Amino acid sequence: MILDVIVEDKKKRLIQAKNKISMEEMKKLAIQCERESVSFYQALKKPGLSIIGEFKKASPSHGKMDNKVELTDRIDQYNASVDAISCLTEEDHFLGSVDYFKEIRKISPLPMLRKDFIIDPYQIFEAKVIGADCILLIAAILTDREMKLFYELAYDLGMDVLVEVHDEEEMKRALGLDAGIIGVNNRNLKDFTIDLHITEKLSKMVPEEVVFISESGVAKDEDIAFLKGCGVDGLLIGTVFMEAQKPGELADKWKRIFLQH
Repeated sequence: MILDVIVEDKKKRLIQAKNKISMEEMKKLAIQCERESVSFYQALKKPGLSIIGEFKKASPSHGKMDNKVELTDRIDQYNASVDAISCLTEEDHFLGSVDYFKEIRKISPLPMLRKDFIIDPYQIFEAKVIGADCILLIAAILTDREMKLFYELAYDLGMDVLVEVHDEEEMKRALGLDAGIIGVNNRNLKDFTIDLHITEKLSKMVPEEVVFISESGVAKDEDIAFLKGCGVDGLLIGTVFMEAQKPGELADKWKRIFLQH
């Protein structure tokens, strides 16, 4: 299963990272970090459609992105149109990097999500150091104990947490954390099939105060109208934006469509 492979590769990457900067040093850097986080929750919890624009170079299901826009131009468009930015930092399967994250951080005032397969506190300390405002916790790869520990550590460091779920059991676990931001991944991480009805099915479990995000599979105008009906607060959009010549215009259009339905 690809998810297991990604996690195993991440464990190897962590060994390399800790050899360069130790856990003790990374923790110290995070605690000393003076940058004040921008609230991811507040950026998304507002009337209308909130959009998290993603930056990624590849994905296991799609392969390399047909990236038509330079990073700086893309972020300029995002700054003018979306509400937050997600940046992949997973190296082996998404061709991500903390260097890309740091580059974007320099040119965007928007709240930023470090999107990775977080399995170790080291990654949370590192997220703070590189300027993340929010981290992703994937319920499918974490125990309840790990989720609670990582969730509390992120908030202790002043960051928000987007808890990602895919089914009813994972949604119950996220709600048990009192998670303020929950994302439903419409892509099955085991076989990579996509079904927007997963968002519809799980929407019935989400309390009103939770920021409810639908992730993956948004590709056309009709998807926006459908997801509005599911009561989402926001969308995390990756591939379509990465392969659009003008992702900013697409974001603006989808926000208008959301308001019309």
